[in-house]
Amino acid sequence: MATAPSDELASRRRAAVTVGAAVAPDLDFAWRLLDGVNHHQAQGHSIGVGLGLAVAVMLGAAAVQVPRPWGLGLAALGGWSSHLLLDLLNVDTSPPMGLMALWPFTDRYFKSPWPVFLDIGRTLNWRTVRHVTVATAWELAILCPLLIAAWRGRARPRAGAWNGARVREQISG
Repeated sequence: MATAPSDELASRRRAAVTVGAAVAPDLDFAWRLLDGVNHHQAQGHSIGVGLGLAVAVMLGAAAVQVPRPWGLGLAALGGWSSHLLLDLLNVDTSPPMGLMALWPFTDRYFKSPWPVFLDIGRTLNWRTVRHVTVATAWELAILCPLLIAAWRGRARPRAGAWNGARVREQISG
């Protein structure tokens, strides 16, 4: 079954919003340029900011009359939350340890006791570059198979899945 151009556009829009929201928490690195204070892993890495972003995306999409603006809001929240989850699962070697993941509900920092991913160095020397290269390869080795499985699972119709068009066709024909 061919995808309608509007569905393709919506899918690209949703992907762009999801990816943008997944990268956005690390914009807190730039705040350091403004005031010299390390804001990384603080309030900007929280579900509270993610919920605020989701509402802002939804309201913005509704303002420009995008169909199903709540879907774009959920895509933004999903992207943001995936960043938090992956950061919770890494080795943390830069204080403060962990994330303020549940801000504004609490100011506590949270960290998984079972890290999956390697730490990422924040200096620019060859040792750090080599370490970050290994860390990136490890992340790709873990995440790419998951991405491929999700993509393939999305492309296949599931047995017993609701297909409104097919049901309407059977009723009317």
